[in-house]
Amino acid sequence: MRCHVWKVLLLLPLLVALFYDQPALAAPADKVEAGQRCPVCGMFVAKYDNWITQARDLKANKTWFFDGVKDLLVFWFDPQAYGGPGRDALGELWVKDYYTLKWIAAREGVYVIGSEVYGPMGHEFIPFAGRKAAESFLHDHKGTAIVTFAEITPAMVASMREGQRMR
Repeated sequence: MRCHVWKVLLLLPLLVALFYDQPALAAPADKVEAGQRCPVCGMFVAKYDNWITQARDLKANKTWFFDGVKDLLVFWFDPQAYGGPGRDALGELWVKDYYTLKWIAAREGVYVIGSEVYGPMGHEFIPFAGRKAAESFLHDHKGTAIVTFAEITPAMVASMREGQRMR
């Protein structure tokens, strides 16, 4: 019996390393300068505080701000096209829960699509920290679906951008 306990204790650090290989997220940047522009569309993001999102490269100490989830996703799928690093360098993506306006890790959020609520650039992925709030919003605002971050595709993002004028 003692032998099994020692084996488990010896394997414990390995198991922890395997399952906890992601570093803890830092806090999102809390200040956006008035002149900060979205790298995707060129809009001044500070005007749209409720919609601001951000991508962070912690190693390079660089943060990009966006005027909505949609432009964050455009950047995410092709960051180098907008002056960013490769996707593997983007360790943190942050969005604001639509109802609470609290920052949430974008990869952990759920998003309502197809609703009658528009962001600064038109159709938008509406972010929520939890599914229950997303379901309530979907019913109240005629949304068509709830998706996770992992389910969002470049084609979905492109379909929301149709008719938009980019810089």
